[in-house]
Amino acid sequence: MPVMRSGVRRGRPSKQQRPNIDQNADGDKAIATRTRRRRAANNKQQQQEQPQQQPVNENIAVAAEPAAPVAGPKGENNRPVGGGVAEVRIGGRMDRCDSAGKSVDKANAGEEEGCNAPLPDRVHVGGSPVYKVERKLGKGGFGQVYVGHRISSVNLNERTGPGAVEVALKFEHRTSKGCNYGPPYEWQVYNTLGGSHGVPRVHYKGRQGDYYIMVMDMLGPSLWDVWNNNPHTMSVEMVACIAIEALSILEKMHLRGYVHGDVKPENFLLGAPGTPDEKKLFLVDLGLATKWRDTGGMHVEYDQRPDVFRGTVRYASVHAHLGRTGSRRDDLESLAYTLIFLLRGRLPWQGYQGENKGFLVCKKKMATSPESLCCLCPQPFKQFVDLVMNLKFDEDPDYAKYISLFDGIVGPNPDVRPINTNGAQKLIYQVGDKRGRLTVEDEEDEQPKKKVRMGMPATQWISIYNARRPMKQRYHYNVADARLSQHIEKGNEDGLFISSVASCQNLWALIMDAGAGFTAQVYELSPYFLHKEWIMEQWEKNYYISAVAGANNGSSLVVMSKGTQYLQQSYKVSDSFPFKWINKKWKEGFYVTSMATAGSRWGIVMSRGAGFSDQVVELDFLYPSDGIHRRWDHGYRITSTAATADQAAFILSIPRRRPLDETQETLRTSAFPSQHVKEKWAKNLYIASVCYGRTESAVRCCPPLATLSGEDECEARSQQFDVVLLRRLSVVRMGQNGLTLMSNGTRFLNLTAEVLISSLDFKNLNSARDRKFAYFRNDLIVFHPYPNGSNETPKSWILSG
Repeated sequence: MPVMRSGVRRGRPSKQQRPNIDQNADGDKAIATRTRRRRAANNKQQQQEQPQQQPVNENIAVAAEPAAPVAGPKGENNRPVGGGVAEVRIGGRMDRCDSAGKSVDKANAGEEEGCNAPLPDRVHVGGSPVYKVERKLGKGGFGQVYVGHRISSVNLNERTGPGAVEVALKFEHRTSKGCNYGPPYEWQVYNTLGGSHGVPRVHYKGRQGDYYIMVMDMLGPSLWDVWNNNPHTMSVEMVACIAIEALSILEKMHLRGYVHGDVKPENFLLGAPGTPDEKKLFLVDLGLATKWRDTGGMHVEYDQRPDVFRGTVRYASVHAHLGRTGSRRDDLESLAYTLIFLLRGRLPWQGYQGENKGFLVCKKKMATSPESLCCLCPQPFKQFVDLVMNLKFDEDPDYAKYISLFDGIVGPNPDVRPINTNGAQKLIYQVGDKRGRLTVEDEEDEQPKKKVRMGMPATQWISIYNARRPMKQRYHYNVADARLSQHIEKGNEDGLFISSVASCQNLWALIMDAGAGFTAQVYELSPYFLHKEWIMEQWEKNYYISAVAGANNGSSLVVMSKGTQYLQQSYKVSDSFPFKWINKKWKEGFYVTSMATAGSRWGIVMSRGAGFSDQVVELDFLYPSDGIHRRWDHGYRITSTAATADQAAFILSIPRRRPLDETQETLRTSAFPSQHVKEKWAKNLYIASVCYGRTESAVRCCPPLATLSGEDECEARSQQFDVVLLRRLSVVRMGQNGLTLMSNGTRFLNLTAEVLISSLDFKNLNSARDRKFAYFRNDLIVFHPYPNGSNETPKSWILSG
């Protein structure tokens, strides 16, 4: 299990002025705030003497008028401002592409900023010839592009280069989002990437009037245009060539230290028709490009800001949806979606609408396996999607390997291919034939890599353990409402207080121990998710929320204690994870101290005086193992956790007073970890937090569950499986009494349960009669045993795609 280690913590940005607090921000479902002790009593007395001056808002409950904000210690309130940020860079034909964020459909920078400044009729910047501004070509998130015709031409046949008769003129208004500090940010990127393979050449640039202008080569249609003008289809060879050349372009861009950040069909353009470049692929629109490595050559630090989105919803990586720092894997995942769109004409998450569109799209992406996404596509596309979906944040992509996947489905003569692939061929030759042309057999010999995105949701118990001095701890689980009081009263008699609570299937779990440091405790089991009136009552008695849990039926268990170190407390109930509100409260000196969910709703409790110096969030549709390990490496520890059936959230904090032993471990189990807890106690590891919810992609079924593969260790050695997920089978035999199979050297006889098998070669089946009972569903094969020993076809599916 992971051990938490100390590390150098990154400094925060300079302190920014705290914005005015909007009491109804983010569509609050319920917000309550409580100040400490005498301040509360004094304010209550003042309220009796004169009317309260706060505006009335039925969604907000304030127990007492807060005094001036308590300034946190140095650095405490310096979190980067991110609330409400939705950075979206749109290029190409915006009306044909899903996108989300502020001003999404207003791609004209001047229009976005409410600017009516007219464009100049003629352009002359940076020593360029004089161009007449003609028809509009398109618009992007920060600018608009027009045709520029050279007034006086030496060579009327010149189509490209600085002397071209026609050029592309990109206008960006000085007040647009990309020009806050002078010339557009995109100019810096072009300066760095100048001459990079597949990046358009910028011949002149400068400011004229209110506009910053770039003079670039005229290019041809985008891949979206080509796809749209050919009955929404592309040949396999065409898409394979696009994959090969796009990988070459991205590899060279990444070598220069940048990731594009908005890879999609609209941003890939062919060269101008009738020119030597008409079959050459270009990647345009660098307004969202970011650096993936610093000036010292080191990879940028990992972070997650769930309120920040960059890119286009349809093609963005799941990491971009979740607000993670951009890295090379994001460009490659977006390229994978681009290729499948061009090949199949549609992606499974198209069609979502509404304010939570981004959430729904990301959820669908996480629930779509490579097999399902690439259904009916040639195998190389599935292999590519599988590889890039499982890249880690700072992992070096194997571009040559990815390119080699598509070698077998393109013509042998590069000169007659529909797309020029010279750049990719050079890459393969540079790295060598052995590495550049890996075969499937080579791949099988490589060290197996655990796959985290298999497209099947699983819910499990998540328990967090901290190293502590020996103490008494007790747990109860599967506790019905009627039995709660007797367990709590018995624990109190033994000197134990509740330290953590959770719920699963409307039953409760209690963790009680003697190390919480509380002096008194009250609790309420309510049919409401966080009963505001009761909580405010207890605040007046100087109790503070110390643990909270919600059930799927909407009820909640709230525990409030005396003896905490909290000075002030506030909570919020929201239909989605309220990161904007959390970020706002961070700047006011609050930290998350408890979390809970009820169905799909979130309840977040934040407190002043929590004893933390910094705090971050890990939010994912799976258990965010990579992110948690990176946070551990920088000295953070998990201090709160909660999960719905869709998402899991972890709050990680840096304590002001470091414990002597910083060991922390996490455990995910299908059943409550009663046996594991005792093993942890033997090592002086005690439960600090527990919840039940979404964890990882696996087969979802009733326990027990066995996962047998070359990548994962078998979790159960029993033949009484409800569902078995199998990979890389060496022997499969089907008979009337069930299945006989071999996996990882273990033989399983006559399995009578349904079996889900991935990547199985039909040659392993004995006869056509056996094949009759193998049914394809989303590129996975579901085998049904013969019902009652007969040839009757099964009537129903236990698992669905």
